Amino acid sequence: MPSLLKADNHRRMPWKNGGGVTIEIAIHPQGASVDDFDWRISTATVANDGPFSVFPGIDRTLSVLEGDGIVLDVEGHETKLTRESAPLAFAADARSSARLTGSAITDLNVMTRRGRFTHRVSRLPVDDTTLVVADGNPALLFCAEGQLHLISDGEAIRLEKLDCADFANCAAMPLTIKGKGTAFLISIIAA
Repeated sequence: MPSLLKADNHRRMPWKNGGGVTIEIAIHPQGASVDDFDWRISTATVANDGPFSVFPGIDRTLSVLEGDGIVLDVEGHETKLTRESAPLAFAADARSSARLTGSAITDLNVMTRRGRFTHRVSRLPVDDTTLVVADGNPALLFCAEGQLHLISDGEAIRLEKLDCADFANCAAMPLTIKGKGTAFLISIIAA
């Protein structure tokens, strides 16, 4: 059965570049820092235009959770991201910056160390019942909004907004997500 990572227990810390605060949801290996992790999942509030922190050797996927949106500039290529946009993958060691399109935003960041892990991030709108399959690789289900129930082998985990279910030590299995809200399924794959 997946373990529950409650939002109240997520770790708050400064951004690597000091420009804001990030909330660390999960990191591997346990106890790693922002300089030596293999993979890391976090949220951050972006209240001002400015540069993103640089993470050498890291691949990153960004999703907007709240707010009007941002225009993300990665090495001169601009992409507008909103709550409805697909998650955007880019190299975290590329020169990148964000420009707000309105109010502050909160984003979801998934990062993996290139050569050790890769990742996939999928937005899952849930309106009653959604079925997914955990493939045996480490995976996490992040509740972005609403209240969801994750059911596996007849057992249920209740996910409130910003809670996360961790499948790091679970075998391949079908999962049922019930409720109304938005989740993100994050798959971590060894390289």
